[in-house]
Amino acid sequence: MGKNPLGRGVGALLPEDDLVAEDKYFMCDIDKISPNPNQPRSHFDADKLQQLADSIREKGVIQPLLVVRGGGNRYTLVAGERRLRAAKLAGRDEVPVVVMDEASDNESLELALIENIQRHDLNPIEEAMAYARLMEEFHLTQEEVAKKVGRQRSTITNVLRLLQLPQPLQDDVVQGVISEGHARVLLRVKDQPEQLRQIRDRIVNEELSVRAAERLCGKKSQAPATDKTGEATAPKPPAEELPPAYCAAVVNQLTNQLHTKVRIVQQGKRGKLEIEYYSSDDLDRLTSLLLR
Repeated sequence: MGKNPLGRGVGALLPEDDLVAEDKYFMCDIDKISPNPNQPRSHFDADKLQQLADSIREKGVIQPLLVVRGGGNRYTLVAGERRLRAAKLAGRDEVPVVVMDEASDNESLELALIENIQRHDLNPIEEAMAYARLMEEFHLTQEEVAKKVGRQRSTITNVLRLLQLPQPLQDDVVQGVISEGHARVLLRVKDQPEQLRQIRDRIVNEELSVRAAERLCGKKSQAPATDKTGEATAPKPPAEELPPAYCAAVVNQLTNQLHTKVRIVQQGKRGKLEIEYYSSDDLDRLTSLLLR
């Protein structure tokens, strides 16, 4: 082979002599490849997988899969499960593979973890769990993990902190209900379950920005206010922010008038009014309505 058929991610995992051996790079029957039992990735986005399948259907699998030889003329996948799944969706009978020397379960796990991390194929929680497994199962320090995956040590530390969140919030991150930025903010109140739940619900229901979530997490918990009879009263919103009920009413009115998604993003006394459009024609329509 005249040049390295691999990208920098998997290529970095193989010795140079493996890359140039012709008998180790070939088109393999897709039914002869078994999934990696140590695959660190558990969540595969269906839409993105379908997009990859559409691309493979048109252009083929450009990046080879990394495999080891198994028994009975079969192969076990080390890295590239997303490409394997997408190739099956695309109806491919063969995929390009690179065969590496037989690896132990530990080596297979380590390679799969590093390959997924290098390709940014993991969601933030899976990435954090991958770092944790590298540290626990291979007795690596954060500094050693950082060197293996090409990250800063501070990045490893910050991602690992996401595992301190309760499991339901970790699930929210995996499913894209809240962003990694929101999750980092919620770490500030991880030891206050009720406040954590309330802020999470507001982030989701009101589509709060990360900055707005930061302001909520920065507020100190206070005892509920009471009226003259001693009954608890609803907490009043900060003076600098508009009441949620008012914002909801304004959003509802604008949505009905403009027939598109509208959002108010508060930033203290200031804020933004976001109006979505879905095509150039839709933008022209909205412009005409606003300038009328």
